[in-house]
Amino acid sequence: MNIRAELAKFLNLCFVFSSAYMFWQTYSIVADTHSPIVVVLSGSMEPAFQRGDILFLWNRNKYSEVGDIVVYEVDNKQIPIVHRVLREHHSTKDNGKQLLLTKGDNNAGNDIPLYAGKKTYLAKEKDIVGTVKGYFPQLGYVTIWVAENKYAKFALLGFLALTSLLDDE
Repeated sequence: MNIRAELAKFLNLCFVFSSAYMFWQTYSIVADTHSPIVVVLSGSMEPAFQRGDILFLWNRNKYSEVGDIVVYEVDNKQIPIVHRVLREHHSTKDNGKQLLLTKGDNNAGNDIPLYAGKKTYLAKEKDIVGTVKGYFPQLGYVTIWVAENKYAKFALLGFLALTSLLDDE
């Protein structure tokens, strides 16, 4: 076992993870959102988006329009919800703040039952994570598989560890 070669492998692995993290943070700043890439977790937006699609978000637009597909998070829950803007209006109380009503394309009703605190609308500035600007179909299934299968995380980490140990470079 060559210590220098093993250290080089470890540093290369650290470089890969730090590069991915820097890409994530840079895209977060450019897109003006804390979560610029999300995975569709349910079938509520079919046929527009399928479960497992990876979505790229943008949050620099001042207003969302009816028909835009937005991602929002409900208070005290970390699960992003991807739905279409059904209706929008501007508040007369809060300096014309934009308020949005959303609905999943594959859902029967609007999202009012999902909103926290008996809200009837989402505030664009506070609740919206971003507007969908692009997507990769089906590439997010790995994250769904890891999240839903308790042994998948260990299997994936074990596989990565084995491949890095057995690599001859």
